[in-house]
Amino acid sequence: MAKHIFITGGVVSSLGKGLTSAAVGMLLERRGLRVSMQKLDPYINVDPGTMSPFQHGEVYVTDDGAETDLDLGHYERFTQATLRKSSNFTTGKIYSSVIAKERRGDYLGRTVQVIPHITDAIKDAIHAGVVEGVDVAISELGGTVGDIEGLPFLEAVRQFALEQPRGDVMFIHLTLLPFLRASGEMKTKPTQQSVGKLREIGIQPDILICRTEQPMTHEMGQKISLFCNVRPEAVIEERDVDFSIYEVPINLRTAGLDQQIIEFLGLDDAAPEAEMVDWEAMLDEIKTTRDSCEIAVVGKYIELHDAYKSIYEALSHGGIANRCEVHLRKVRAEDVLSQGTDSLEGVDGILVPGGFGERGLEGKISAIKYAREHNIPFFGICLGMQCAVIEYARNGLGLDEAHTLEHSPHSPHPVINLMADQEEVHEKGGTMRLGAYGCALTENSLAARLYGERSISERHRHRFEFNNDYRAAFAASPMNLSGVHLERDLVEIVELPEHPFFIGVQFHPEFKSQPLAPHPIFSGFVHAALAHKRPEQNGNTDRKTERSMA
Repeated sequence: MAKHIFITGGVVSSLGKGLTSAAVGMLLERRGLRVSMQKLDPYINVDPGTMSPFQHGEVYVTDDGAETDLDLGHYERFTQATLRKSSNFTTGKIYSSVIAKERRGDYLGRTVQVIPHITDAIKDAIHAGVVEGVDVAISELGGTVGDIEGLPFLEAVRQFALEQPRGDVMFIHLTLLPFLRASGEMKTKPTQQSVGKLREIGIQPDILICRTEQPMTHEMGQKISLFCNVRPEAVIEERDVDFSIYEVPINLRTAGLDQQIIEFLGLDDAAPEAEMVDWEAMLDEIKTTRDSCEIAVVGKYIELHDAYKSIYEALSHGGIANRCEVHLRKVRAEDVLSQGTDSLEGVDGILVPGGFGERGLEGKISAIKYAREHNIPFFGICLGMQCAVIEYARNGLGLDEAHTLEHSPHSPHPVINLMADQEEVHEKGGTMRLGAYGCALTENSLAARLYGERSISERHRHRFEFNNDYRAAFAASPMNLSGVHLERDLVEIVELPEHPFFIGVQFHPEFKSQPLAPHPIFSGFVHAALAHKRPEQNGNTDRKTERSMA
């Protein structure tokens, strides 16, 4: 049977539970153990798919089509865990299942209550998240201890621990040691109160991970141990990193976190220490690189970094592959339309990400036109690809007023239209084309060279598609429709062969990029941005080099 780790957070939100959970999973994997990862979210939405990115950040998509919390992106970037629909449960999903059972009469006339029915459903969800054959199941509890909406989850995991064999369940609590600059002191009281809240519920943390800006003194660790009833060696410092979030697993290993977990759970078969040579070499590359390029991300939700979290991380992975640092220039799409393209001057590449809604659409189209006409490397994702099709239809094919039916239902040239199977869909949640689908690549296309193969699989999240009524017109133009989903004859990739680097994809490649396995399109895009920065390299891209960067 799998051992279980529950990771909670206290004091404030955005402490980095997702990142810490991912790092724990990685350290255990590097000690030869198999792990599963799961996120339990206390909000009432069934999933984050209908939430604004300003509210929740990006929506992460799994291979099996689940719209999930962005922390699952951390899990996949750090670990090899298999993520699926059962890897993310919300209050909304739990209550929906319980109410459905009540309507069917499954409770045989009993009064349905939070305890035991909701807590039982949460425990069932925890079991469902355990992939067969894993050694350790890691479940992160969203929210902050003390929030009213999180209480059923905390009660459920308290019960869960009592139902498992002694020593098979542990609790890790992530908390904050705030530093008061006025007094020059770091304070432990918020941590004490946070642990106190947990203990009132009936949960005693086995390990405390303390987020801090400043080094934690030995005396402070002893004080926290005494007042929180946690052994001194189980009070772990997690100091803010200097260079990259990918330092976190190394720092936690140095602090002895993985050894504490191994000993507590009695995982005697684990390797004596975590093998991190390749990870450390990657970090050395990040710290010592001197080359750089600047890429503009032209989006609708630029103000919130987490709205494009996976894209920013995938760009950094592309930088790792090319031994360079990628500087981001975050550009509001609306500003490109209202103020012109001055905000794009001097960049080495332009990326237009996905999104929904009309706001900023014309600004994205203007940015793509600028990239195309000035030979600046361009990469469009999902709506970014659709905007590239619209821009080329208008300015390359002379189809005035070409548009997408999503925003212009009376366009004379709807080059982007609603997918046929979406026409009768009226509910918003979980009804898009979601998850992994295959794509066949045209021989000798940029996409085929980057991937190094002709058949790929990528994750999708969209309702609108390239309109095949305009396929002949595009096929007769310089634009290459280089990727197609064969089963439904859907155009998935467009590119301009005469351009230094111009590619748009209907899918979301950022979801499959990892620091040690950068996605080939992101690697190629950064490579092209470097070539644009050094004009003497333009036109001389060695295809073997291009493939190695992928």
